[in-house]
Amino acid sequence: MAVSPSTGGEGAAPGSQTLLRGLAILEAVAGGARDLAALSAALGTTRSTTHRLAAALVEQRYLTFAPREGYGLGPKLLELGFRAQQEAPVTRVARPHLERLSADCGDTIHLGVLEGDWALYLDKLPGRRRIEISSRVGERQPVWSTGLGKALILDLDEARWRGFHRLGDARGGHSPDLETWLSRMRAYAARGIAYDREENEPEVRCIAGPIRDASGAIVAAFSVTSTVQYMDEARMEELAGTVREVARAISRDLGWSG
Repeated sequence: MAVSPSTGGEGAAPGSQTLLRGLAILEAVAGGARDLAALSAALGTTRSTTHRLAAALVEQRYLTFAPREGYGLGPKLLELGFRAQQEAPVTRVARPHLERLSADCGDTIHLGVLEGDWALYLDKLPGRRRIEISSRVGERQPVWSTGLGKALILDLDEARWRGFHRLGDARGGHSPDLETWLSRMRAYAARGIAYDREENEPEVRCIAGPIRDASGAIVAAFSVTSTVQYMDEARMEELAGTVREVARAISRDLGWSG
């Protein structure tokens, strides 16, 4: 994760500049920086300034520090992240529905929203399979190749779809050619569900449904994810009706009457 050396801006007030530099330290540590040299390089500040800021963050539990290991993200961020997750209306409303779905199907469940050009994971319910899906809450995933991402853009026009496909090509995605991808998106939009057939990660498949608010707009989506071993074509089709039903139920709880 790159952090701009000019964090804070030349015209920023001293207090706001300190705040922005502190936030930049958190981002740098999240991106893998562990020692003062790496943090100073990321921020473009002196070692003494960096040490002072990092020490304050350690004192307030936003960072941890261990000799020979360096800096790490602290427990205060876990607390804040958990609170933010719980306060998100769609997360709170969707959670009981997704827990029941997880208990019924045994697969990994993701909940996410559109953030710019990416799908941002707000929640994850690990499955009961003897596999581990390498994803985490707060992670951003491609829209153009994930089932959840495609479910988030089902209502967009084809011009926007083409834009997302171009992003996938530019960023080294594994999506099929444009016409094949558009044909699939039209079918997904007609059915109200979307699929990922190993487009985002080899051997991993998912089926996803859009979540709507009272206005009828898609505000989130969820996916049921597993490996090919447990998610062949027949099972994906079998899950389609269930995913649509759960998506409708969550949407109704958010005020949708469609």
